[in-house]
Amino acid sequence: MLIGTEPRGAVPDGQEATGQEARAAARVAELDRRLGDPTDDGNELSYARLLEADEAGELSRAGERALDELGLGADFVPRAEGGRLERLDILVRVMRQVFRRDVALGLGYGVTSFMAAVNVWTSGDAAQRERLARILTGGGKVAVAYHELAHGNDFVRNEFEARPDGGGFRLYGAKQVINNAGRADAWVLFSRTSPAPGSRSHSVLLVERDGLAADTFRILPRYDAVGVRGCLLSGLRFDGTPVPASALVGESGKGVETALRAFQITRSALPGMAVGTTDTALRTVVRFALGRQLYRKSVMEIPHARDTLSGAFTDLLTCDSLSLAATRAVHLLPEQTSVFAAAAKYLVPKVLTDTMHDLSIVLGARFYLRDGEYGIFQKHLRDLPVLSLGHAGSAACQATIIPQLSRLARRSWFADEPAPARLFQPRADLPGLPYDRLTLASGRDALSATLVAAVDRLPGASPEERAVQRLTLQLVDELRQVQEASRALAPQDRTALAAPAVFALADRYAVLLAAAAAIGVWQQAARDGGDAFLADPAWLAAALHRLARRLGRRPAGLPASVDARMHEEVLRRFRERTSYDLYDTPLAG
Repeated sequence: MLIGTEPRGAVPDGQEATGQEARAAARVAELDRRLGDPTDDGNELSYARLLEADEAGELSRAGERALDELGLGADFVPRAEGGRLERLDILVRVMRQVFRRDVALGLGYGVTSFMAAVNVWTSGDAAQRERLARILTGGGKVAVAYHELAHGNDFVRNEFEARPDGGGFRLYGAKQVINNAGRADAWVLFSRTSPAPGSRSHSVLLVERDGLAADTFRILPRYDAVGVRGCLLSGLRFDGTPVPASALVGESGKGVETALRAFQITRSALPGMAVGTTDTALRTVVRFALGRQLYRKSVMEIPHARDTLSGAFTDLLTCDSLSLAATRAVHLLPEQTSVFAAAAKYLVPKVLTDTMHDLSIVLGARFYLRDGEYGIFQKHLRDLPVLSLGHAGSAACQATIIPQLSRLARRSWFADEPAPARLFQPRADLPGLPYDRLTLASGRDALSATLVAAVDRLPGASPEERAVQRLTLQLVDELRQVQEASRALAPQDRTALAAPAVFALADRYAVLLAAAAAIGVWQQAARDGGDAFLADPAWLAAALHRLARRLGRRPAGLPASVDARMHEEVLRRFRERTSYDLYDTPLAG
């Protein structure tokens, strides 16, 4: 199939549009049409209008109205419960359309509800699932309250109590920095249910606001934030509020397990949604580079600017590859998802933020502007780091990876079988979400095995393919070094209190997983004869080269054809208005 012989975003030749993929493509297109061209100032959901809402510290009313009309709440509800959620990677594609325009709208309208709901889909009973599905499909919202500022991510020290009282519980204490706390129809509360120390002293409760004794709880004042200024961040304080026993989600004392299993789903999904923000940033800077004249030529003709834009596009493909592997692993390799989800949630926002800063250099002084043609760049630059905070912040994700490194080094690396092909096929069908098979740790890693197996499977006929071979060998050598270092970890360095060097080891491992995901995506595209660009080794060579440099390596330069191919694709997608990710999706603007 030659580039340009089919509508962009369509299923590539040789691949049928299955029921799942047909529904996904239709839903993404429906959302994009309703949100409209963001560069058209006459559109009530244009960048200009979204920036006005941000300056006012409000969520876009027009945006929330549009998402209400689209029934977006149903996208967070499993099909078995009457919603649309059947695949995590499809939810990412849908929400990416919102994040592309406004991170605050994506978080404030929907993702917060999804983060709360996953606890119930994972551990709730039939009645709880039915009640929650009714709220979300009816346009309601749910908030999740993990945090207490005094304890941060140290959940087992949380003081908020749900004291057993007769046939139910009484709530005491406060939760801070909760998105939508004041307008939620229900709250998912991580609560201490026993005064005993340890992780078995906490439980999760689903508390519906309707019917609560109004004089026993209150909404705390709103927090002002630098990013996602429209999000309604506040808190909750309870003073003996009675709730029924039916509020308990799962077993008493199993709150930590419920939360950690839910994190595997949310940590897998959120990074891929964030790809949309940097997609918009790249598109904004490409527009600037083509239109701005310096030294009697366009900025795009300046080598540094051109390389920066191509590098940003490469980073988006790499991030989307890791996101794809993480979300599809929830379906295909649920026992291994813990480490993949943490790696994606750690690395993808970090790379995207670095990429945004690189792009800001090309944009120059205009990146400081909060309105006008380039104001959306500044907004996304402020909003994106918020996705690296909270219960799934960078350090928390590394702390999930670190205790598993020595076990992976002993049992998995250079021993496991590679991941199944479907892990890397963006449009292939998947089985349902197996919530009951998610485990806290496994000691298995089929994704890194894909990197190791690639050494003997990569072709080397073209200069680009030979570059991929050389880079893959270097990355496999890096994995060997990570393995040796992980085997040698002292007991105290196998915990969240590990030395800084061990956190750096987790960083190196996450980069290697990204490389493995990119290799897997390229291999399947080349084998399936589908998307011509993804089947081209040029993008993979560029991706592995940047990842090797991120690891501190000094790889040899790439063939000139690699840069030319990446630059050509950056321009084509800008002119044809398609997305800078694995899907090459047609966009309204």
